[in-house]
Amino acid sequence: MASISFTSAKVMGIFLVITGVAHFIFPKPLDSIVPSFLPGDPRLWTYISGVAEFVIGAALLTPLSLKIGNTSVRLIAAYAALLLFLAVYPANIKMAIDWRSRAMPLPLIAYARLPLQFGLFYWAWSIIKVLKR
Repeated sequence: MASISFTSAKVMGIFLVITGVAHFIFPKPLDSIVPSFLPGDPRLWTYISGVAEFVIGAALLTPLSLKIGNTSVRLIAAYAALLLFLAVYPANIKMAIDWRSRAMPLPLIAYARLPLQFGLFYWAWSIIKVLKR
C-alpha cells in the first residue's frame, strides 16, 4: 500500500510543481480569477498560490524517511495540498460565474472545474489516509 501512496503522491507532486511554475509563466489568466474579497493586487495572490503549489509539490516528492519531528514531510505536504485545494476553491467559483456568458465551451470548462476540485480533495485525502498507516 505504501507504494500506491508513493506513486499517487509523486504524481500529485509533479502536478503541483508544474501548476506552481505555470503561475509565474502565465499569471494573467490566473489574476482574473482571484476573488475580489482578497486584499491587494491579484498578481500577489497568483504568485503566493504558485509558490504554495510548487513547495507543496516538491515536498510530496520527498522520501518518506524525511521527517519533521516524527512526521513525514510527505504527510505534512498531503495535508497542505488538501488545505490548498480548499483555499483556491473560491477562485474556481469566481471563474464559473465570470465565464457563464462566454462562448461555448468555455462556460462548460469553468463549470466542470467545480466538481473536479472535489476529486482533488479526495486525492489529497487518500494520500493522507495511506501515509498515516
